[in-house]
Amino acid sequence: MVRLVTKIDTNLIADFVTAFFNFQKHFTHITPVNFPNIKPCIYAMWHGQQCCVYGLPNHETVSVMVSRSKDGDVIASAIENALGFKTVRGSKSRSGSIEATKQMIETLKNGEFGAITVDGPKGPAHIVKDGVIKIAKLAGVPIVPMVWYSNNFNLIKFNSWDKMQLPIFDVRLINLYGEPIYIPADSTDESDEEYRKKLEKSLLGLIEQAPKEYNKVYWHGLWKRK
Repeated sequence: MVRLVTKIDTNLIADFVTAFFNFQKHFTHITPVNFPNIKPCIYAMWHGQQCCVYGLPNHETVSVMVSRSKDGDVIASAIENALGFKTVRGSKSRSGSIEATKQMIETLKNGEFGAITVDGPKGPAHIVKDGVIKIAKLAGVPIVPMVWYSNNFNLIKFNSWDKMQLPIFDVRLINLYGEPIYIPADSTDESDEEYRKKLEKSLLGLIEQAPKEYNKVYWHGLWKRK
């Protein structure tokens, strides 16, 4: 994500970003394409497209994995207070990532959804890390790849490592979903790596496919204004 927090008070920035998310949700019009309607599952997205969670249904049943950084504090506040998601974060200790992984597995086993930026929190961009594969295998749930797309000029792209995308004012988008990826419980390390590559290929393929799907939605006028 764009570096949000420097020396400015974290709470002040969190309040501002929360207010923006709360405002922007009324002007972000997302049409789902190929939504799989599988419960539970992990929604896997690129870090730069993390705002595509706007378009997920039933926010109160989705737990988003957020880093324990100052930027993460800001994002967690916004998606909890403005969008109604839950967050999974772990502690700030060295074992924090393990704690977060355990929390996410428990959430999924309880029948709720997870959402993970699979190349985060620091990149490199568009390289899937293996954590999501391990979580899916241990929880026994599929991974659903998802990207979003719009050709509206006010889907802003920041000059950050992840090329973070943020909708500003009235924007029409699609959330494009890929085929679910199931990780067998007895998958070996070698097989896990193949599933990691499969997820990465799926996400990259969805990016290429998205403009065509967007045009279909555009010409059929499928956006539903809130």
